[in-house]
Parts: sequence; C-alpha cells; structure tokens
Amino acid sequence: MSASSKKKLRNEQKTAKMTEKQVAEQKEARKLTLYTTVFVVVLAVMLVSAIAIGVTRSISNSGVRERNTVALTVGDHEISNAELSYFYMSAINNFNSSYGSYAAMLGLDTSKPLNEQTVSSDSDLTWADDFLNTAKDNARSIYAIADAAEAAGFTLSEDELAEIDSTMSNAKMYATLYGYSSTKDFLKAQYGNGATEESYKQYVTLNTLANAYYNSYSSSLTYTDADLRAAESENYNKYSSFTYNTYYLAVSKYQTDEVDADSDEAVNAAKEAADSLVGEDIATVEDFDAAIAALDVNRDTEASSTAYTDQLYSSVSATVRDWVTSSDRKQGDKTVIANTSTSTDDDGKETTTTLGYYAVFYTGSNDNTFPLVNVRHILVKFEGGTTDSTTGTTTYSDEEKNAAKEKAEEILDEWMSGDATEDSFAALANEKSDDGDGTTGGLYENVYPGQMVSSFNDWCFDESRQSGNTGIIESEYGYHVMYFVGKSDTTYRDYLIENELRSADTQEWYDATVEAMPMTDGDTRYIRKDLVISAS
Repeated sequence: MSASSKKKLRNEQKTAKMTEKQVAEQKEARKLTLYTTVFVVVLAVMLVSAIAIGVTRSISNSGVRERNTVALTVGDHEISNAELSYFYMSAINNFNSSYGSYAAMLGLDTSKPLNEQTVSSDSDLTWADDFLNTAKDNARSIYAIADAAEAAGFTLSEDELAEIDSTMSNAKMYATLYGYSSTKDFLKAQYGNGATEESYKQYVTLNTLANAYYNSYSSSLTYTDADLRAAESENYNKYSSFTYNTYYLAVSKYQTDEVDADSDEAVNAAKEAADSLVGEDIATVEDFDAAIAALDVNRDTEASSTAYTDQLYSSVSATVRDWVTSSDRKQGDKTVIANTSTSTDDDGKETTTTLGYYAVFYTGSNDNTFPLVNVRHILVKFEGGTTDSTTGTTTYSDEEKNAAKEKAEEILDEWMSGDATEDSFAALANEKSDDGDGTTGGLYENVYPGQMVSSFNDWCFDESRQSGNTGIIESEYGYHVMYFVGKSDTTYRDYLIENELRSADTQEWYDATVEAMPMTDGDTRYIRKDLVISAS
C-alpha cells in the first residue's frame, strides 16, 4: 500500500471520530466549519404560495433528497449523496488539518467557495471536484476492502466494536455540550442535511472493518529465512544504517552586487569552497567542522556540519544516497556532491542549474544485525494538568508529576516485595497499568530502535541491559515501571526486510482488490460543492 493509499484508508476511521478539539474549533473559532454560499435567485414572476415555499424548504432541510439520490455505485453498493458526503467532508477536513494555513501555497483560497476556484491555472478541475474525486476513490477502496473482509468471514473484535460505540457516544456528548438539539443536528452541521445517526454509524463501522481487515491481512503474511536472504541479496546496504556529516554551500551565498547567484563565477566560488572542506588535511569530523567555520562566508557565525547518526537507507537524502550507501565506502571518506535542478522550456530544451554543493564526511555504517527487544511496562499517567486552549497542549506541575512518580515507586516496591518474577510483574501490569486493555501484561515484543519515545527507547537499548532488569523512567505520558524481558530472536535487519516484503505484498493485494471493484458515477448535485473552508 502506498503512503497516500495507506493514509486514505487509515484516516477514514480517524476522521470519522469527532475530537473535542474539532468541535471546539467549530463552535468557538469556526476554523473547520464549512459554510455554504447563499445564492439569491430573483424570480420575475412569483407563482408559488408561501405554503409551497415552506414545503420546499422543509424537504430541502430534511435531507430526503440527499439520502435518496445515488451519487456513486461501487460494486453492488449504491452510495447516496448523504453517504458520499461523509467521505467528501473527510477529504476536506483531512486536507485542512494537514495543510491548514499553508493551503494557499497549494493554490487553495480557504475563504472562497470550493467550486469557484480551480486546482491550477492550467486546469478546469475545481477544488470541489478534486475533493469529490478523492471521496469517490476513498469510498471505492473502503467498500472493496470491507467486502473482502466479509467474504473472508472476518469480524470485528469486541474492542473494535466498543470503539465504534464510543465514537457514537462521543458524538452525542459533543452535540449536547455544544448546544445542538440532537446528535442528528450535530452530524448535519458536520456532514450536511442527509446525515443521520444510523448512516453515520454505518460509515464508521465500514471504515473500522476495512482498516481492521487490512491490518489483519498484512499481519497474516509470513516469510521464510530464504525469502529474507533473497530480498537482501539484491541490495545488502538497503537494510543498513549510515552515519555521516554534511554541510551545504548554496551558490546564492556567493552572490554580490557584481555577481549574480546563477553566474558561473558564483557556482565556481561555491565549488571551490566545498572542495576546501574535503582536502587531504581533513581527517576527522572535528577537522571538517573547523574548515567550515574558517570559510569566509561563515565569518562571525557558528557554522558547522549537520550530523546524521544511524540513518536508515530510506532516510538518507536522495542527493547523497548513492555515495553514502556505496558498498566500497570507508570510514573517513569525503566528497563534494552538486545539488542541481532541471527545467524544460516550451521547446522541450532542458536546462540544468547548479544550486549548491554538499560536502560530505562519512563516518561508518551499521548492518543492523542486533536483536530487537521484548519489554514489559506499567504506565502511571500524569493526572490533572493545565491544557492550553489554543494548542491543546497539557502541562503538568511538579506536584502532579511527583504524585505519578511516587505511585510508580510504590508499584515497583510492591512487586519487589513479592515473588519478583516476570509473571508477577505481568499480573501487576494487568491490574495497575494505564496502558493497554489489561490482558497483555504490559508486554511489548520486538521493539525496534526509534519505535518508542526517547526515554523508553534509551532504557530498552542500553548496552548494559540484562533480562530481569527493572527501572522507572519518565516520558511525556507519565512514569513507566520497566521490566526487561530479554532480547528477541528477530534482528532489526530481518525486521526491516520482512517489513518491506510485507508492505509490497500487501500493496499488491490492496491494489488488485480495489481495482476489481467497479465504480460508476451517479448524480452528485446534492454534494455541497459550494463550501467555504473558513469564514472570511
């Protein structure tokens, strides 16, 4: 599944849930509220009575048309305008939450109706239709995966069903909290006149089912050691990590009143300066940084290189990746790499422009053959706190933090005064931890570097860590009572290879499943294409 496809699938469930922040913004700041443009129609001859006008308005506000007009057909499913509106509003809210004030950089004026502006100057596609196309694609994929789940006899767990009920309860709570007369009115304000509690719950359930089955299918895929070694043989370094330093010299640094930024003189000056950073006398990172600081353009500054430690292959900048990850790279190697851009004019002629140069100092690599770890923990969350109404960030006083720490220490003391075994720790975790569902004993298996918050990660991967070690650490969530189970049979390297194979195979299955789902456009006249994302 591609990054964009994954985001589409997973965010459908996420955005189906009304968070308090979303509701507050709608109520207070109106940042996410979408307003319909009012068009005034002047009739030359009034032939309808006030009663008839009242009936028309009643029908319009009731949502009958939205619920009974087919907007899209996917497979055997006829999706009404009301149902497609859930996907449509989700697409808009996803965009708004992802880009917010940066929307203008993508060409969207959030103060104007979506159907009155195109996505680009050379396109007739309006933003409304662009979001509608996204909604259609999302609906197709969700229904396709949900159908596959039903065909496989897959059912939702009790926890997933409870999460759906919680989402509906939250909608009801927010409706009351923010002054709506009913949950239905709250949903109508979010998704349009056709929204109902029943159809919204169906939408949430559908997304939950598709998301759960996608994850279940992906997790069910297994690979042999031969599979892993075969994948590894194609590019060994692809699953390694690399440590190096870089410094970027932009050609524009050498622009003066007499020298243009894109002139040969400026390019040559930048190249000469970059070359001076990788000379034979540069033997260490300290030498590298000293040479950077000594450059004329860095006079009176504290310029130095940027260090990259244990960067996975995929995280290494594409500009320097081939050089950094080369199989013949050795500690202390250094080079200069040009950063260029290519443009094509109306006649098809390409022009390459040098924007600057990267000076790179290579320190070493890690083949990631170390084992993952298994650990148990008991989380004691901070209680109380003060939440910033603007950012939503909650801060805790020293007293509140100390209270959580004392509770964590009491739990550890209780465990130590008993059997002090892994089983007794697991039992305490089920009883006292604020993390998990009380059935897993606080166990995290195959934890990989960077998966957890830094304090948790550092404790787990401390070189001195031994099975049976315990400790207490602080994180942004509270205090964690830790128990180190031991090292896993799986190495980080094999985890990376298997994860890539699983991702590719899941993507292939996903694409084929969605592609097999036929889709036919219907009548979308009742989709609110004239929405405005923010009030002017």
